Amino acid sequence: MPHPPILIVGTGAMACLFAARLAPHTRVTMLGSWPEGLRALRERGVTLVEGDGQPMAHAVEVAGTAARCRGARYALVLVKSWQTASAAARLAACLAEEGVALTLQNGLGNLEILQQALGRERAALGVTTCGATLLGPGHARLGGSGPTYLARHPRLDPLAALLGQAGFEIHWVDDLQSLSWGKLAVNAGINPLTALLRIPNGALLEDEDSRALMIAAAQETAVVAAAKGLHLPYQDAGAQVAQVARRTAANRSSMLQDVQRGAPTEIDAICGAVVHEGERLGVPTPVNRTLWHLVRALAARTGGIEA
Repeated sequence: MPHPPILIVGTGAMACLFAARLAPHTRVTMLGSWPEGLRALRERGVTLVEGDGQPMAHAVEVAGTAARCRGARYALVLVKSWQTASAAARLAACLAEEGVALTLQNGLGNLEILQQALGRERAALGVTTCGATLLGPGHARLGGSGPTYLARHPRLDPLAALLGQAGFEIHWVDDLQSLSWGKLAVNAGINPLTALLRIPNGALLEDEDSRALMIAAAQETAVVAAAKGLHLPYQDAGAQVAQVARRTAANRSSMLQDVQRGAPTEIDAICGAVVHEGERLGVPTPVNRTLWHLVRALAARTGGIEA
C-alpha cells in the first residue's frame, strides 16, 4: 500500500528536516506563512544537508492557505510554540474529521492548544531529540540525530510507520510527560544561554560560568518536574544537558537562530513555563526566571517582540 500524503505545518529548520526525509517516500505538502520560505520551496524544493555535507533537494508541494490542504489525514506540527494557536486554527479548517495532527514542538502547552481547536481525538503528542539549523529559506542542515518518542494514539500507526521508513528512530511510550520535561530541562539549559551569548551549543562547555548556568537551569527544571511527581528519563539533569551540548556542539539552537533573525523566541514555552509551574507548586526558579526575562528583553531590542 502506498504511504498516505503528509501535511507539514511550518517552513523552518525542523519542518525542512522532516519534509526532506519524508519526500522520497510520499507526497509532502508544506503549509506556512513565511513568504521567502514558501517562494524558495516552490522554486527549488526543500534542501537538507546531512552527515556527508552534500545538499539533497526534494520536490514538495507548497501551500500558503489552509484552503489548499483540505482533507489532510496526517499532519506534523513543526512551528514555533508562539505560532501554535495560528497553526491550530489553520488545521481546524483543513484537517479531515478522521485525521490527526502530531506536535513535535519544543516547550509546553502545544498539545493543549491543538486539542482545544481540533478535539482530543485529532491531536497527538510526540517528543523528538533531532535538531536542525536553518541555512536559508527552504534549506536546513541536520544538527543532531536521536530518537523520536510518540504517545500511543489510535490514529498514529500509519504516520509512525512512515517516519520509521524515512529514517527516524521511533519509540512508542505510554506517558510522554516525563520525556517532555526531560527535553524541557535540556532546552532550558542550552537555548536561552546560546541566544544571549550568540554561541553554538558546544561553546557553553568552554567557559566555567556559562557551563554553571546551563547546568543550574536544567537542574532547576528537574526539581520542578520532581515536584510534579515526574521521573525524568535520566538520573542527573546537569550531566544530561552537558552531554547534549557536547553531542550537538556545532549546532546553533533554535532560539539563537530566532534572535539572529529578529524573530520571536520560544522562551515563554520553555523557561517561562518552568517559572509558572514552579510558582504553582511553590518551587523557586530564580535561574529560569532570570533567563526568561533576559531573552524577552533581548528579543524586544532585536525586533522579535515577545507576545
